[in-house]
Amino acid sequence: MIAEVIVDVAAHPIDRPFDYAIPAKFTALIEPGMRVKVPFGPRKVLGFITGIKETSDFDPKKLKPIHELMDVAPVLNEELLDLAKWMKRETVCFEIDALKVLIPAALRAKYEKRFVLNARLEEIAPELHPLFDQKPFVKMQDAADFYPLLKKEMDKGTITADTDISQQTAIKKVRIVHFAEAEQLASIEIRKNAKQQEKLLDFMRAHAGEAFESADLQKQAGVTLPTIYSLVDKGAASLSNEEHYRDPKMLQEAEKKDALAMTPAQQDAYDAITASLGTSRTFLLHGITGSGKTEIYLQTIDQVLKQGKEAIMLVPEISLTPQMTLRFKERFGDKVAVLHSGLSAGEKYDEWRKIQRGEVQVAVGARSAVFAPFENLGLIILDEEHESSYKQDDSPRYHARDIAIYRSGRHQCPVILGSATPSLESYARAQKGVYGLLVLDKRAKNQPLPTVNIVDMREELRNGNRSMFSVPLAEAIRERIENGQQTVLFLNKRGYSSFVLCRDCGTAVQCPNCDISLTYHRSSEALRCHYCGHDEPVPTSCPECESEHIRFFGTGTQKVEEELARLVPEARVLRMDVDTTRNKGSHERILAAFGEGKADILLGTQMIAKGLDFPNITLVGVLSADTTLNLPDFRAAEKTYQLLTQVSGRAGRDKLPGTVYIQTYSPEHYAVTLAKDQLYEPFYEQEMAMRRASGYPPYYFVANIQFTHEDLMTAATYAEQTVRYLAQQLSPGTVIIGPSAALIARINNRYRYQCLIKYKKEPRLAEVMQQLIKVYRTDWLKKGATLSIDLNPTTVM
Repeated sequence: MIAEVIVDVAAHPIDRPFDYAIPAKFTALIEPGMRVKVPFGPRKVLGFITGIKETSDFDPKKLKPIHELMDVAPVLNEELLDLAKWMKRETVCFEIDALKVLIPAALRAKYEKRFVLNARLEEIAPELHPLFDQKPFVKMQDAADFYPLLKKEMDKGTITADTDISQQTAIKKVRIVHFAEAEQLASIEIRKNAKQQEKLLDFMRAHAGEAFESADLQKQAGVTLPTIYSLVDKGAASLSNEEHYRDPKMLQEAEKKDALAMTPAQQDAYDAITASLGTSRTFLLHGITGSGKTEIYLQTIDQVLKQGKEAIMLVPEISLTPQMTLRFKERFGDKVAVLHSGLSAGEKYDEWRKIQRGEVQVAVGARSAVFAPFENLGLIILDEEHESSYKQDDSPRYHARDIAIYRSGRHQCPVILGSATPSLESYARAQKGVYGLLVLDKRAKNQPLPTVNIVDMREELRNGNRSMFSVPLAEAIRERIENGQQTVLFLNKRGYSSFVLCRDCGTAVQCPNCDISLTYHRSSEALRCHYCGHDEPVPTSCPECESEHIRFFGTGTQKVEEELARLVPEARVLRMDVDTTRNKGSHERILAAFGEGKADILLGTQMIAKGLDFPNITLVGVLSADTTLNLPDFRAAEKTYQLLTQVSGRAGRDKLPGTVYIQTYSPEHYAVTLAKDQLYEPFYEQEMAMRRASGYPPYYFVANIQFTHEDLMTAATYAEQTVRYLAQQLSPGTVIIGPSAALIARINNRYRYQCLIKYKKEPRLAEVMQQLIKVYRTDWLKKGATLSIDLNPTTVM
């Protein structure tokens, strides 16, 4: 038998299956989807088996044999292996990159496989006795000659295969102390001066026949580990190591909660989705903020579980709050696995194994949870489907929405795309009837939408107010504090101020490695680059003209926090940005403290714009709506409208009415004025007219090709050569823009050039991109260049 293996070498000529002979000792176990170690040139590399066949086009005598099996059960099923091939085509990536993104990071670490004895030695085949004599497990490589026998024992359940992964991602084992029965404990004798042993023996006699975790036993009995070992030696107890899942700690225990009564609009949407269970229909659920989209998700998932199927619920990373995961735990209890970046590699691995073993039926997580290895999917949901975080930034550059729709075709299950502010592409597809459109235009509890006030900061400046808080917003904050209500203040920047500028010569302090100004961070009194991480002390004089008139410009969250202390000294403020949420669990702690009323004001960046649902929030302030509006990106207006609508939706979600203040220097811009009343359709019409005029999605497809090199002229030359090549190869109707320097022309001492391809139909695009990669891999890569191709960019910056 011959295995087709994709090896872990990312190079163009190697991006295909290689044939390897399957040694006789592996034939009983080997299946597609397993990982193997194979000889490749002078070294051994990891590989994925993608197929097994009986003959090869190569001389069977020259085929190298597989060196070692890394798995005893496939880590990828047939569907996921096919998905990797599809991703290779659709995102122009290497198949090995696609395969690796389908498995958790823990499986990419160093690991060791072993067989564990679950029964008494005499219950297994005599030939295996020498292997397990005196030890409970045997390393896989030491048992290679016994694979067929071990497979039979595994089928009987007397032996199991186990992964021992080194470092922090090992399977978590806990030591269990099993107490002997009462008669045996009665016969144990202790020396008179062994007080600790006497104390532990009394505890054991009170709990005869029970089992305790070693750590718990030490606490409850008030003894140390050596005391436990002493009594184990005397026959009072036995020890065993048992596998335990790490528990991604929820801040509060989830109590079982029942479904809520649905409004007529919710019921209509629910009925339409449940009627299509068993088909691969895609729905766009367009519901305003607070309209009860989550309840529809929960009840539809409940229906899917009753049919014996599984569900994937995707949420953008920033709105995957403890609140959201708690709602799923309350409804579905232990049937839920949670996957997000706040978990350690070991915790993610444990959650993934629960899914793979069929111990849970619902996966809730960020982008990569779309690959959850379920075998019988009944539903896939993308909440906040417009979010750019659903797009992977590096290879393979997939969009979770595309993967969800691909998997829905395989499993014949519906996909729900939910949003208060859908992406223009999704809404256009819904208008054309490609997606089913479901609309929720009222809030679930019939509360009115918050009152939104647009404040013209130019007027404030003319009236002599140089503060970052307008007069009406400052008064509203004071009023909320007096009434014991809570406020959310949103600013799309972190740090203290945007940049440090010399008022004499106009020099802004730049990063030495990137073409971008450094951001001042007050807490560490340092200037930091948010691209390469470079930091340096704050200068006391201008590095160019040595003037002492060097000042901070712009506004960051730390600076707002300081001004709040002057404005309302009595207010308790919590700040939530990348700097305050670096430590594990800090995100949850800040939100829990705010939810418990330990603060009056929550000040934060994008991570507070979504998913927050606290009844006492009655005021939302957007300190600068212009931050995203003025970006040189064709999606700038769309992103601004989405952000303003989402953050406004945090106010007045319960009985108390909500008020929103949007501070802007562009009060007449349609993205701001239409976000005021959450008028999506007029925004859609206006923005689509702009896209049609300028030839951008959804009227055209866009591909972005970017080069980087340490030498400016080399990067520009490669980009120019590429544009000339594309112009010769692609259809006359395809528009090529560039090459031009990227918005941030240098990052980490590498210069960046890019070109943009706009097309309606380009049959040769995939073929031409593959040729381009081939040239890059064989020539340009050796000269220090990097090439990245994004066939569906969410931003062109």
